[in-house]
Amino acid sequence: MKFTATQIAGILEGEVEGNPQIAVHKLSKIEEGEKGSLTFLANPKYTSYIYSTKASITIVNKDFVPEQSVSTTLIKVDDAYKSFSKLLEYYNQVKNNKVGVENPCYISESASYGEGFYLGAFAYLGENVKIGDNVKVYPNAYIGDNVSIGDNVIVFAGAKIYSETIIGNNCVIHGGAIIGADGFGFTPNSNGEYSKVPQTGNVIIEDNVDIGAGTTIDRATLGSTILRKGVKLDNQIQIAHNVEIGEHTAIAAQTGVAGSTKIGKNCLIGGQVGIVGHITIGDRVRIQAQSGIGRNVKDDEVLQGSPALSYGDFNKSYVHFKNLPKLANQISNIEKRVEGEQTK
Repeated sequence: MKFTATQIAGILEGEVEGNPQIAVHKLSKIEEGEKGSLTFLANPKYTSYIYSTKASITIVNKDFVPEQSVSTTLIKVDDAYKSFSKLLEYYNQVKNNKVGVENPCYISESASYGEGFYLGAFAYLGENVKIGDNVKVYPNAYIGDNVSIGDNVIVFAGAKIYSETIIGNNCVIHGGAIIGADGFGFTPNSNGEYSKVPQTGNVIIEDNVDIGAGTTIDRATLGSTILRKGVKLDNQIQIAHNVEIGEHTAIAAQTGVAGSTKIGKNCLIGGQVGIVGHITIGDRVRIQAQSGIGRNVKDDEVLQGSPALSYGDFNKSYVHFKNLPKLANQISNIEKRVEGEQTK
């Protein structure tokens, strides 16, 4: 896809300084710009590169005044960073705006889908699947029986959505994600063997949820595993059965949440956090990376460590953690002096 400076300025409501007809077909960093690429300048530390960049078009702030000649065409906007982000979003929309059904693929006779639908090759739609408008399902994706998907959803290649899952509008499910697999439910008998507990619930994903590549969300034993609107999950996260995650909570990669835990809204949870089952985490909680959460957490707490302490207590304690060898030597020396005095 190619875009001219005039077209880009129209999308961003900006002004062109230079050649309005010059076209670009790719993006680049300003220091790595080359002919045919588009870049931007938002951080003053990178200003020097605008005089040497070979990028065809550069987005800059309206107050930018070059101190020497530039070869790149400028598009001046109110906020270069926000405008570049807006352009990336627009680019993705255009790039992902595929329509039609590729072959080979399988669509059950009872499945239905709306306008602007795309189904990639080797994808599968099960019985009674209901899909809204402008949904894009990429190759090798699996949509199980009785799944419901809203409007403007993207299911990337290789994602697997098991039966009875409900997905809202404007969601993105990245490649390799598995939604609705059985929860980890087993019960031991007197011989130490495990029998499976049937997982008969489902997964509900509300509007505007993003699910990263390789992330797994288990169906409930009974009832539903629920991701409320605006939840953002990074790659390779495990959400166990009957977990509920509140609105606009964001969780970083490799975090695991055990069964039946309730997480509040507007929380930020760092990477590699482990959260035990059957606890409640409040709203607006901040959990630092690699922390272990084994208790209920109140609203607005900030935690770090394993088992997690309040963030302030952890930092104060860490000073002593670092000095433990020194303190141990001091205690050992004191003990030796005391023993020496006692033997006199």
